[in-house]
Amino acid sequence: MKIREATNADIPAIMEVIVEVVPLMRASGNLQWDSSYPNFAVFAEDIAASQLWVAEIDGAIAGLSAITTEQYPEYADVGLDINETAIVTHRLAVSPRYRGKGIAASLMQQAEQVAIERGINTLRVDTNSANEATRKLFPKIGYQFVGEMSLHFRPGLRFYCYEKRLDQ
Repeated sequence: MKIREATNADIPAIMEVIVEVVPLMRASGNLQWDSSYPNFAVFAEDIAASQLWVAEIDGAIAGLSAITTEQYPEYADVGLDINETAIVTHRLAVSPRYRGKGIAASLMQQAEQVAIERGINTLRVDTNSANEATRKLFPKIGYQFVGEMSLHFRPGLRFYCYEKRLDQ
């Protein structure tokens, strides 16, 4: 497996992963994503900001994540200091064809590497409360559950917020 920054040429393959993932998410009750989000424009913006990473296996895009410093204001609702710079993982997805190969954990490890390179000691991530896979993964890789929140742009859904500190 190779983890690297995404390029615009990767967007069609990234969108294929999203097309594979969204119906499975929705079928399991995880309504976080739909046919309008995430989309081509969101990924193009991530690439332009040098914050989209992909996991490749044998030249194919197997997973992706945006590794950003963008924190939702609602993180404050669970007691997090959103004025503290943090590396935040968004849009984490793994193709169902490649599940069980440690791809999500590897992408989360890349977020940690970015944090170390930038001298940032805090990592954060959130997930839909119905996403059992990530709710199991995050604690396994050292993230602590910090609370449940809602997000204004996803009304009616609940999200679990996690944090990992590198300075403790």
